[in-house]
Amino acid sequence: MLNQVTSMKFACLASVFALMGGCASQSPPTYMNSGKVLPTNLPFSEAVGVGDTVYLSGQIGNIPGSTQLASGGIRGESRQVMENIKTSLEAAGLTMDHVVKCTVMMADIGEWGAFNDVYRTYFKAGAYPARSAFGSSGLAFNARVEVECIAAINGIGKR
Repeated sequence: MLNQVTSMKFACLASVFALMGGCASQSPPTYMNSGKVLPTNLPFSEAVGVGDTVYLSGQIGNIPGSTQLASGGIRGESRQVMENIKTSLEAAGLTMDHVVKCTVMMADIGEWGAFNDVYRTYFKAGAYPARSAFGSSGLAFNARVEVECIAAINGIGKR
Protein backbone atom coordinates (compact mmCIF):
# COMPACT_ATOMS: atom_id res chain seq x y z
CA MET A 1 0.00 0.00 0.00
CA LEU A 2 2.82 2.43 0.90
CA ASN A 3 4.58 1.81 -2.43
CA GLN A 4 1.32 2.41 -4.28
CA VAL A 5 0.82 5.75 -2.47
CA THR A 6 4.44 6.73 -3.14
CA SER A 7 4.05 5.81 -6.83
CA MET A 8 0.86 7.90 -7.08
CA LYS A 9 2.58 10.89 -5.44
CA PHE A 10 5.52 10.55 -7.81
CA ALA A 11 3.20 10.33 -10.84
CA CYS A 12 1.30 13.41 -9.68
CA LEU A 13 4.52 15.35 -9.08
CA ALA A 14 5.87 14.28 -12.50
CA SER A 15 2.65 15.53 -14.14
CA VAL A 16 2.90 18.91 -12.42
CA PHE A 17 6.57 19.15 -13.41
CA ALA A 18 5.73 18.32 -17.03
CA LEU A 19 2.94 20.94 -17.10
CA MET A 20 5.38 23.54 -15.80
CA GLY A 21 7.72 22.77 -18.65
CA GLY A 22 10.34 21.27 -16.39
CA CYS A 23 12.76 23.44 -14.47
CA ALA A 24 15.77 21.91 -16.22
CA SER A 25 14.56 23.06 -19.64
CA GLN A 26 14.12 26.69 -18.57
CA SER A 27 16.68 29.25 -19.72
CA PRO A 28 18.75 31.06 -17.13
CA PRO A 29 17.42 34.47 -15.99
CA THR A 30 17.97 37.49 -18.22
CA TYR A 31 19.06 40.59 -16.27
CA MET A 32 17.97 43.85 -17.90
CA ASN A 33 19.28 47.36 -17.26
CA SER A 34 18.29 49.71 -20.06
CA GLY A 35 19.67 52.86 -18.40
CA LYS A 36 16.54 54.64 -19.65
CA VAL A 37 14.99 55.07 -16.20
CA LEU A 38 17.64 54.70 -13.50
CA PRO A 39 21.42 54.86 -13.52
CA THR A 40 22.82 51.37 -14.24
CA ASN A 41 25.26 51.45 -11.31
CA LEU A 42 22.58 50.73 -8.68
CA PRO A 43 22.76 47.32 -6.92
CA PHE A 44 19.67 45.80 -8.59
CA SER A 45 18.39 45.03 -12.06
CA GLU A 46 15.70 47.12 -13.69
CA ALA A 47 13.99 43.88 -14.70
CA VAL A 48 14.67 40.16 -14.71
CA GLY A 49 13.18 37.79 -17.25
CA VAL A 50 12.60 34.16 -16.32
CA GLY A 51 10.83 32.02 -18.90
CA ASP A 52 7.69 33.87 -20.00
CA THR A 53 7.69 36.18 -16.98
CA VAL A 54 9.39 39.55 -16.50
CA TYR A 55 9.80 40.91 -12.96
CA LEU A 56 10.24 44.68 -12.82
CA SER A 57 12.00 46.25 -9.86
CA GLY A 58 10.02 48.81 -7.94
CA GLN A 59 9.86 52.16 -9.73
CA ILE A 60 9.56 55.54 -8.09
CA GLY A 61 8.59 58.81 -9.75
CA ASN A 62 12.14 59.85 -10.61
CA ILE A 63 13.05 61.86 -13.68
CA PRO A 64 14.71 59.32 -16.03
CA GLY A 65 18.48 59.15 -15.66
CA SER A 66 18.47 60.74 -12.21
CA THR A 67 17.18 60.17 -8.71
CA GLN A 68 15.31 63.50 -8.67
CA LEU A 69 11.57 63.06 -8.14
CA ALA A 70 8.99 64.55 -10.51
CA SER A 71 7.22 67.64 -9.26
CA GLY A 72 3.50 67.79 -8.59
CA GLY A 73 3.20 65.73 -5.40
CA ILE A 74 1.46 62.38 -5.50
CA ARG A 75 -0.14 62.96 -8.92
CA GLY A 76 3.12 64.07 -10.56
CA GLU A 77 5.08 61.21 -9.01
CA SER A 78 2.34 58.69 -9.87
CA ARG A 79 2.37 59.76 -13.51
CA GLN A 80 6.17 59.51 -13.61
CA VAL A 81 6.14 56.08 -11.89
CA MET A 82 3.79 54.75 -14.54
CA GLU A 83 5.82 56.32 -17.37
CA ASN A 84 8.97 54.72 -15.91
CA ILE A 85 7.25 51.32 -15.81
CA LYS A 86 6.10 51.80 -19.40
CA THR A 87 9.67 52.70 -20.45
CA SER A 88 11.12 49.64 -18.69
CA LEU A 89 8.56 47.39 -20.34
CA GLU A 90 9.24 48.87 -23.77
CA ALA A 91 12.98 48.32 -23.27
CA ALA A 92 12.13 44.63 -22.72
CA GLY A 93 9.91 44.57 -25.84
CA LEU A 94 6.66 44.62 -23.83
CA THR A 95 3.71 46.96 -23.25
CA MET A 96 1.41 47.77 -20.36
CA ASP A 97 -0.92 45.09 -21.75
CA HIS A 98 1.58 42.46 -20.56
CA VAL A 99 1.36 43.54 -16.89
CA VAL A 100 -0.46 40.94 -14.79
CA LYS A 101 0.38 42.04 -11.21
CA CYS A 102 1.44 45.25 -9.47
CA THR A 103 2.43 45.97 -5.90
CA VAL A 104 1.99 49.57 -4.78
CA MET A 105 3.84 51.00 -1.78
CA MET A 106 2.74 54.41 -0.56
CA ALA A 107 4.30 56.82 1.89
CA ASP A 108 0.76 57.92 2.83
CA ILE A 109 -2.04 55.43 2.15
CA GLY A 110 -4.41 58.42 2.35
CA GLU A 111 -3.16 59.34 -1.15
CA TRP A 112 -4.43 56.02 -2.55
CA GLY A 113 -7.36 57.65 -4.37
CA ALA A 114 -5.16 60.24 -6.10
CA PHE A 115 -2.75 57.48 -7.15
CA ASN A 116 -5.66 55.42 -8.54
CA ASP A 117 -6.83 58.38 -10.64
CA VAL A 118 -3.51 58.30 -12.50
CA TYR A 119 -2.93 54.52 -12.41
CA ARG A 120 -6.21 53.60 -14.10
CA THR A 121 -5.33 55.69 -17.18
CA TYR A 122 -2.44 53.33 -18.02
CA PHE A 123 -4.65 50.25 -18.48
CA LYS A 124 -7.73 49.35 -20.45
CA ALA A 125 -10.92 49.55 -18.36
CA GLY A 126 -11.89 46.13 -17.12
CA ALA A 127 -8.41 44.68 -17.83
CA TYR A 128 -6.51 45.91 -14.78
CA PRO A 129 -3.67 43.80 -13.39
CA ALA A 130 -4.07 42.06 -10.05
CA ARG A 131 -2.80 44.44 -7.38
CA SER A 132 -1.79 44.87 -3.77
CA ALA A 133 -1.25 48.20 -2.04
CA PHE A 134 0.07 49.15 1.37
CA GLY A 135 1.33 52.12 3.32
CA SER A 136 4.97 52.33 4.31
CA SER A 137 7.01 54.36 6.76
CA GLY A 138 9.45 55.50 4.08
CA LEU A 139 10.42 54.94 0.45
CA ALA A 140 13.68 55.47 -1.43
CA PHE A 141 14.61 59.12 -2.04
CA ASN A 142 11.55 60.22 -0.03
CA ALA A 143 9.23 59.14 -2.85
CA ARG A 144 5.45 59.28 -2.28
CA VAL A 145 4.84 56.03 -4.21
CA GLU A 146 6.71 52.99 -5.53
CA VAL A 147 5.25 50.39 -7.88
CA GLU A 148 6.69 47.02 -8.88
CA CYS A 149 5.15 44.89 -11.59
CA ILE A 150 5.17 41.41 -13.05
CA ALA A 151 4.58 41.01 -16.77
CA ALA A 152 3.67 37.82 -18.63
CA ILE A 153 5.02 37.59 -22.15
CA ASN A 154 2.18 35.31 -23.23
CA GLY A 155 -0.33 36.95 -20.90
CA ILE A 156 -2.17 39.38 -23.16
CA GLY A 157 -5.36 37.31 -23.35
CA LYS A 158 -8.55 39.38 -23.84
CA ARG A 159 -7.02 42.79 -23.23
